[in-house]
Amino acid sequence: MRWASGLASLWAGLSLSAAALAAPAGHPLLEVTVGPNVSAPQGGRLLVFAEPIATAQARAKGGALRSVNIQNVAEPGQAVAAVEVDRATPGAHLTIDLDQTAFPEGFSHLPPGEYAVQAVLDVHHTYNYGGRDTGDLLSPVVRLRLPLDAGAPTVTLERTLPPVDYWTAPWLTPKAAADRAAVRPHATAVAFQSPALTAFWGRPIVMRGWVVTPPGYDPKGKATYPTVYSFHGFGANEDTFLTRSADAYAAMAAGRTPPMIWVFLDYSGPWGANEFADSVNNGPWGKAFAEELIPDLERHYRMDARPNGRFLTGHSSGGWASLWLQTRYPKEFGGTWSTSPDPSDFHDLMGVDIYAPQANIYTGPGGVHHPLMRDGAKVLASMEEFARLEAVMGPSGGQMASFDAVFSPRGPDGRPQPMFDRATGAVDPAVVAYWRDHYDIAHLISANWLTLKPDLDGKIHVAVGGADSFYLDGPAHKLQAVLDGLGAKSRFQYVPGRGHFDLYGVGDNPWGLLEGYAWEMYAIARPDSHLVGPKPPAAKP
Repeated sequence: MRWASGLASLWAGLSLSAAALAAPAGHPLLEVTVGPNVSAPQGGRLLVFAEPIATAQARAKGGALRSVNIQNVAEPGQAVAAVEVDRATPGAHLTIDLDQTAFPEGFSHLPPGEYAVQAVLDVHHTYNYGGRDTGDLLSPVVRLRLPLDAGAPTVTLERTLPPVDYWTAPWLTPKAAADRAAVRPHATAVAFQSPALTAFWGRPIVMRGWVVTPPGYDPKGKATYPTVYSFHGFGANEDTFLTRSADAYAAMAAGRTPPMIWVFLDYSGPWGANEFADSVNNGPWGKAFAEELIPDLERHYRMDARPNGRFLTGHSSGGWASLWLQTRYPKEFGGTWSTSPDPSDFHDLMGVDIYAPQANIYTGPGGVHHPLMRDGAKVLASMEEFARLEAVMGPSGGQMASFDAVFSPRGPDGRPQPMFDRATGAVDPAVVAYWRDHYDIAHLISANWLTLKPDLDGKIHVAVGGADSFYLDGPAHKLQAVLDGLGAKSRFQYVPGRGHFDLYGVGDNPWGLLEGYAWEMYAIARPDSHLVGPKPPAAKP
């Protein structure tokens, strides 16, 4: 995995030997062994997951019970414990205290009964970002009774996750497999070594992604094409972006979108998502993108290579990235179509005004817990639950830690300064001031509008679900209010009833909204073209 070398230095000095733990009296200890088929010593974060056996079996729906995990929020009875392991050799015996670092509580507090338990050694410290990955060590799911007794079986890390060929992944549906086969001759990997990022890190840093050319593209021809730069959401990478690459080509081949070049870029890294912003922690990713990568791509592909032929789009964290780049480089792009962007006005960080006196990420007035995730009217997780789970999984790579890495100054220990205290939720006003002055998009647009207006006015398009799963409609409203107050031209859409993950659907087309945006981009790049997009059906509420 390409981030392994960076993470090795990141975690230097932070590891403990799990075997050396001395647990407080009464804490349950679980022995985890490393199977003989593990070929080399491994370090990483040892995670042990548990859930009631009945729940796990119901989830398996009659099939083999292969995985125990926690997705974003713990369901009733689920728990995870963690410890750093500096060296795990084949045959080694590791001991983990199931109460010391655990979420939502130590295993000794779980109701007595039978549990499905699985151990995972996260060797790259990337679980917080993308879950289990190539090279991680896994145990089979074992059945344990809690509280543990002296006869508890040993859990063995006996399987190494193999690499996956995402072009032919076994979980693809027949249609998805056919779409990937169709795009493959038209998709070229981006592997650009950035001078600016390489200088910042002191080692080669390669920017990755895919360039997808339209049907009929001739690299030696005279025709050029508008170019769309697209950014994925948090947790994705160049491999998972193959789905979007295939969908983009299929839409062009079917005539649902105009012929354009699509560039899908990966911004995952050791700290999580760099969001293509210049940062004292992540390095100059914005500069590398706008001033190095784009000129290189335009030398190698038949791109329009002019502002009205360059467009930005992205969803979630990618929505923030596209919005940021349009405001940071307003002369270089013809517009951004940003969907469900991460907070662009820090007066509303998923519902929390971090500028308020004595602001607290976890609780508001009266001690009411701030929600973070919802499904319609149902709250799925609070800010505190989400942050505490992330901290157990590891101190880097999660969404909250990723925000710190992008927006925060560097602390005396060389790590990003946390914007809030993970134990109490208390906000650090000095760090918040740094966030405002450097990355609050609404604040920066307002403070610099006279300079930005000639090149930015009319180029911002934002869409978000009216019931966004992470409450991102709130900061979008605040950004719109700032732009409206400036008299700026912009477009904001709030799709009624839609959440974070179903925003694009129009009628029976799951990508209908984005395909409509493609025609809007094309009309800017080719105002005299005879090509006209199909009229989409009305969006379902």
